Amino acid sequence: MLTIQTQTLPRAEALRRIRLLSGKDLRPLAGQYGITVWKNGKKNKGWAGHVIERYLGLPQNSRQAADFGSWELKVVPLRRASDGTVRIKESMAITMIEPAEVAASKFADSHLYDKLRSLIVVARVFENVEDTSSILHSAAEFDLDNPSVRKQVEADYETIRAIIRTKGVDALIGEVGEYVQARTKGRGHGSTSRAFYARARFVAHILNLQKLAWMPHVIAERNT
Repeated sequence: MLTIQTQTLPRAEALRRIRLLSGKDLRPLAGQYGITVWKNGKKNKGWAGHVIERYLGLPQNSRQAADFGSWELKVVPLRRASDGTVRIKESMAITMIEPAEVAASKFADSHLYDKLRSLIVVARVFENVEDTSSILHSAAEFDLDNPSVRKQVEADYETIRAIIRTKGVDALIGEVGEYVQARTKGRGHGSTSRAFYARARFVAHILNLQKLAWMPHVIAERNT
């Protein structure tokens, strides 16, 4: 398998190469690239993303900056429905919330904006809890170039930011936000770390699995 040794890979070329994996099982690639899926009974939940990163030549990292310099890579699971169609399995983690940074930064200066402004989102099919196999389904580019979508994402961010500034990060609840929510991230019910997540319906839009008109505020705008 070809690995590209660069961190400045153009997004269009990365998308082309990722699509070469469409229909292929990512689990054998995990072994090929030395990615641990299970260890001591615990699953590495990010294993599929690490496989794609290694395939594109990016070493594992936990930086908040965009993965490939000018664009960000995300991998999300799909669940196959009884009728054979695929649906988004869960919301998509975007970036951790650093309360002081969010409180001080408007949307255009935020880590959330940096992550969302230029994306490749890869969808893989979730087969079972053990992840004995996982087929790469599709990949799509996303930019915050739709004014209506950007307006709502910014509104969600500013609502979350206002709560942090006036009430503190502990006052955040997952119900806030139409497209982007802020909720706990980490193991166990006692977790206090929070992250920005794209709601499942927003992820479905990014992957072209659901038309934009299905999203509530857009329907309202078109009816007024």
